[in-house]
Amino acid sequence: MKPKLLVWSLLTALWCVGLLGCSSQPSQPASDQRAVRDALYQQYGAWRGVPYRLGGLSTRGVDCSGLVQLTYQNVFSHQLPRTTKDLARVGKPVKPGERRSGDLVFFKIGLWQDHVGIYLENGKFMHASASKGVMISSLDETYWHQRYWKTLRPLDLVVASR
Repeated sequence: MKPKLLVWSLLTALWCVGLLGCSSQPSQPASDQRAVRDALYQQYGAWRGVPYRLGGLSTRGVDCSGLVQLTYQNVFSHQLPRTTKDLARVGKPVKPGERRSGDLVFFKIGLWQDHVGIYLENGKFMHASASKGVMISSLDETYWHQRYWKTLRPLDLVVASR
């Protein structure tokens, strides 16, 4: 083989290997996603209707970031920051079409106020609503759709054994 052709062949091979190394990670197996989703619905069952209380971390009252922190701690044995502002800095961005159960969805509610929920499936997310307490809403609802900010994946989730 001619030296020039050998160099080009090696460069092409390295380029291909580099592309493979930069490709996205395989998605989480469907069985793992199902376990995460089921665990989140179970958590929702325990918290459904709990009233909103700013700074709250109990079934007497909880705020949006408190619900996220408690859910990650109880379901996934993972500690996340306490405030929505700090949660918004954790994890990697996720495109809307690539959301998975457990991703965090963020909203800009007002000039200085943000809101966070936990994505479940099919556009549905669990959150602590200031007016209705812990509930499930849809990203397709006009209110949430207009205020949607971003989705973050804090980690690849595995349901903790309790």
